[in-house]
Amino acid sequence: MSLICTGTIGIDSVYTPHGQAERVLGGSCTYFAAAASFYGPVRIVAAAGDDLPEEHLASIRRFPQIDTTGLEIRKGSKTFAWGGKYHANMNSRETLFTHLGVLEEAPPPVPEAYRDSKYVFLANTHPAVQLGLLEQFPSRRLAVADTMDLWINIARADLDALLQRVDGLVLNYDEAELLTGKANTVAAARHILDMGPAFVVVKKGEHGCLFAHRSGLIGALPAYPAETVIDPTGAGDSFAGGMMGHIAASMPDAGSGEDTVPFDAIRRALAHGTVIASFNIESFSLDRLATLTPEELNERYEQFAAMVRI
Repeated sequence: MSLICTGTIGIDSVYTPHGQAERVLGGSCTYFAAAASFYGPVRIVAAAGDDLPEEHLASIRRFPQIDTTGLEIRKGSKTFAWGGKYHANMNSRETLFTHLGVLEEAPPPVPEAYRDSKYVFLANTHPAVQLGLLEQFPSRRLAVADTMDLWINIARADLDALLQRVDGLVLNYDEAELLTGKANTVAAARHILDMGPAFVVVKKGEHGCLFAHRSGLIGALPAYPAETVIDPTGAGDSFAGGMMGHIAASMPDAGSGEDTVPFDAIRRALAHGTVIASFNIESFSLDRLATLTPEELNERYEQFAAMVRI
């Protein structure tokens, strides 16, 4: 499989009712790649400044399936940094600061050896940058993007152009409403399909996710009933990593457009994403995923599969 993720490597400072972690490793690309690596090799394209601590690089390299050839460390630049505080119910958070750093600079180059990547995940960044990166993978079979309310508000034309080019979109339920103007999540998901993607996944946090497919089918999955929730940061990115990792590993001949991943395959992949995200939230940064074993992952997946089986 040749799965690739473009996104951010960051330094996070996180405060929750259960503790705090300052200047720890974060970023969309980081969480996605760590989760996806449990299913097979994953390539990353990202940039960081030379202030990225060496121990953060070591943390990424603790996952042997992550190929860091496309990670560019820029001399004299600053790494993207974010700080946030979660409220008591852990469902909402307050952003304390955002330092864009290298994100204000040109995007990192895609190594020539990566251009044959078949499965592409465009983690959250400006849609014009996502589109530019997408065009560098001419052999892709499946391309999925993430987005956020900022781009819906300030870069709508670029986002609309991107949606015409990707096979799938992942976003939160409030972002789906903002994008479509429809408060009903099912109606919003169907509307997004009309904008271009063959499938859309709407994340609903502790309430799981809803997904719609070009075939006309609609599905939903609950979240895994996690007993330990220390830090929700990166849950959505690890969810996407598990989803894409499973698709790339189990569907080497996936097509594109209406012949992309079948509905049932997406449902199974989302179950894997849900389960690995449930481990991610058990600790700060990549601490829990770094100790996770395939046996633990498989055991929880079987528990989840039994829960949702009727």
